[in-house]
Amino acid sequence: MKKILVACGGGDCPGLNAVIRGISRAAKHYGDIEVWGSMEAFNGVLSEPADIVKLNKKRTAGIHVKGGTIIRTTNKGNPLAFPILQSDGTYATKDRSGELIKKIRKNGFDAVINIGGDGSQKISLELYKKGLNIIGVPKTIDNDLSATDRTFGFATAVQIATDCFDKLVTTAESHHRVIIMEVMGRDAGWIALHTAIAGGAEICLIPEIPYDIKKVVKKINKRYTKGRGFVNIVISEGAKAKNGTVTGTAGTDGDTHVKLGGVANVLRHQLETNGCKGQVRSTILGHIQRGGTPTAYDRILATAMGVKAIEMVVDQQFGKMVSFRNNKISSVSLKSAVSEYNFVDKKNYLVNVARKMGISFGD
Repeated sequence: MKKILVACGGGDCPGLNAVIRGISRAAKHYGDIEVWGSMEAFNGVLSEPADIVKLNKKRTAGIHVKGGTIIRTTNKGNPLAFPILQSDGTYATKDRSGELIKKIRKNGFDAVINIGGDGSQKISLELYKKGLNIIGVPKTIDNDLSATDRTFGFATAVQIATDCFDKLVTTAESHHRVIIMEVMGRDAGWIALHTAIAGGAEICLIPEIPYDIKKVVKKINKRYTKGRGFVNIVISEGAKAKNGTVTGTAGTDGDTHVKLGGVANVLRHQLETNGCKGQVRSTILGHIQRGGTPTAYDRILATAMGVKAIEMVVDQQFGKMVSFRNNKISSVSLKSAVSEYNFVDKKNYLVNVARKMGISFGD
């Protein structure tokens, strides 16, 4: 292997730069292997001229402490369904995977390392089926890939959410209020669950357990005596009431992903119209959870995954994804990596811990 291409797909995530640095440094360990980055996922390769940069020692020096990614990322770079702007202003999709593979080979790349979450690794699998030498590195703050115990970025997102939650607890107590904090978690409530336990929330609402608003109000009102009391709630962006729908809007400009966000405000309205005794306020963290300096844990995990990716390239273990299982860095097939989504199981030990700590899930 002489020349490797690296791409980042999906949302940004604390630790992406640490992976890139790990790949770049480990490549030098194995000799004269060039590492290049495709800007904004595979869009860089598909651009004319190609927008790719050499990830040498100078470019990657010190980047492990920085949030984001120096090669940028996008949600609009799926080569299997690439968004094409039509003359009427709408978007259609086109399969450009064949063109992508041809350009990757034309530029002399022997292998590709694709860093991304569930959607990105499904793309990796399809490209592998089409003959591309590709390896996946799991990335998602939602921790929703079942083939790995942890994904880098998750610990940082939980730490950020917990820091914010701690600040809201004191103002809730000072004003005898109910304060709702919305965190990310489209389909999996891991960030909310961890934050609720770490911060000592009274209520935690997650996508996997639809809530009964009357039970939520009952839990809140028990905390109030003669107008005094306070409650702090953590809610995932993908949470919904029983028989309700997820709060979101359709994607725009060729992005097919539904944009979640605003469920905290929906919940606030539900509480206010169902007899909640306390004044209700809502806070939406949004992309704060994705940014900033990654924690030491995420830097270490991301670096280890980057090094493992290079080892897999050298050993030609294509069609696989780096994995962290049982405190060991290993690998799994891309097929198994995307075969099962990592939902929060109601029988998970942390759900049990939360319930016995008095945290309500609204069910």
